[in-house]
Amino acid sequence: MPLVKQGKIVADSYTHVADDSEIPIEGPALIPAARFLADPEALVARSSPTGVIWPNSRDPEDLVPWIGKLAVVALVFPTFRDGRAYSQARLLRERYKFKGELRATGQVLRDQFVIMLRAGFDSFEVKKDADAEAFAATVKRYSVFYQPTGDGRITALHQRMQLRHSESAR
Repeated sequence: MPLVKQGKIVADSYTHVADDSEIPIEGPALIPAARFLADPEALVARSSPTGVIWPNSRDPEDLVPWIGKLAVVALVFPTFRDGRAYSQARLLRERYKFKGELRATGQVLRDQFVIMLRAGFDSFEVKKDADAEAFAATVKRYSVFYQPTGDGRITALHQRMQLRHSESAR
C-alpha cells in the first residue's frame, strides 16, 4: 500500500503488527490499539519507534499519557462517510499537542485529501498508486488557507496582518 508523506511517495518503514502476531524487538512498529493499551509502558520503552493504530471509535484522550513517546498515531477511516478521525486528528494536534506523525489509514480518498491535511494529518496510506501520485501533487498545490485548523498553517488573514505590522514598523 503506497504511503504519501510530506508530499512524496515513500516506503513505509513501519511493520503493521496484527492482533495475534509477535511485536518485533527491533524496527519501527504500528501496533493495534487494544494490544497497545494492554501494556503501553513496555511498548513505548522499545528501542525502536512505536506507533499505534487508533480506531475512530476510541477516545484519543486515552493516548495522552504516552503521547510524547509515540512516533506515529494512525487514525482509521473505516468508510469514506465516517469522519470521526478528522475530529481525533484535530484533538491530537490542537488539544493534546501531538508532534509525531499523524497518519490517515483505511478509506483515504482523493476528494478528502486537502481537508485531511488541514485537520493535521501528515501521512496517508492509500490504496492505489495513482491516488498516491495525486496526493503528492495536491500537497504542493495549495499554500494559503482562510480557515484555521490543526495543521498549524497561518491563515491568509494573519499573513496580511503580519505584513501590515511589519510595514508599519518600518
